[in-house]
Amino acid sequence: MKKMLSLSLVMLLAVSVMLAGCGSKPKEETNAGGTTGGESTEAKSDLQIGMVTDVGGVNDKSFNQSAWEALQATETETGTAVKYLQSKSDEEYIPNLNEFVKGGYDLTWGIGFQLADAIKTVADQNPESKLAIIDSVVDSPNVKSVTFAEEQGSFLVGVVAGLTTKTNKIGFVGGMDSPLIKKFEVGFREGVKAVNPDAELISNYTGAFDKPDLGKAAAATIYNQGADIIFHSSGATGNGVFNEAIARKKQGQDVWVIGVDKDQSLEFGDDVTLTSMIKKVDEAVKKVNQEVIDGTFAGGSENLTLKENGVGIADTSTKNVAADILAKVDEYKEKIINGEIKVPTE
Repeated sequence: MKKMLSLSLVMLLAVSVMLAGCGSKPKEETNAGGTTGGESTEAKSDLQIGMVTDVGGVNDKSFNQSAWEALQATETETGTAVKYLQSKSDEEYIPNLNEFVKGGYDLTWGIGFQLADAIKTVADQNPESKLAIIDSVVDSPNVKSVTFAEEQGSFLVGVVAGLTTKTNKIGFVGGMDSPLIKKFEVGFREGVKAVNPDAELISNYTGAFDKPDLGKAAAATIYNQGADIIFHSSGATGNGVFNEAIARKKQGQDVWVIGVDKDQSLEFGDDVTLTSMIKKVDEAVKKVNQEVIDGTFAGGSENLTLKENGVGIADTSTKNVAADILAKVDEYKEKIINGEIKVPTE
């Protein structure tokens, strides 16, 4: 009897536990996005934006890299899918652009003036597509062209170089000898001349935007001629200019490089970077991306100057440029903005 009573109590207890379990609510697991079921709360977009680099490549420490960083920021902030294709030669421009256009991407970027003809061809063949280009004007209704007043920003770093040089010899290393790169050289020359007419400018064009070894050789030649400051506008080729200056710094030589497009002190350090001529490629790219997202995209061209803060000098310039020189830079900046000085482009 006692055995049967004990068995009944055990069975009753088991049933009670089962019933209690059936009545409880299971605990939900939350993922990193803050929701249940594996879905993220982050805003998602069905839009896709593609970017084709010129031969300088996406890691050129210059404008291709700035453009790609802008696309990545757009992806982070809006959920828009982004992708780049790196061009190793001119022949790859049209196939790379078409990969995005034919793939139904909502916007296709071409970065650099070398893609102008390819952008024009693809845009005219695909009038319903949306394309954009940096550093050249393409006359097609479905293309947004963004250019910059490089000569104005270059004038300002020319003022820095002209007032900083100790040898009165200053260098310029260009990539391809083209109207765009000439704008950098001419603006730089005019800035130097405005504050130091006795200084000599030594120029060297490498003919390439993707050859650091050529940049290093060009810089060595210019430094050997007595220059103590070199401004480069040569994409990834300019990495070699920095490498040559770094090597000379280690040997005790007092030489400097002026960077281009990005604040290149962030990549190569303050020990060798005097200042950088900033071109707001990243902000321009983000702005056009947002126009596509908002549905306000329209073709046409836009030229960004000192007035629009499209060009300028790096904020970190205070580390190596004297305060009185920066004051002089601000003075010339205002003269350019108000039209008192018109910087030539050729």
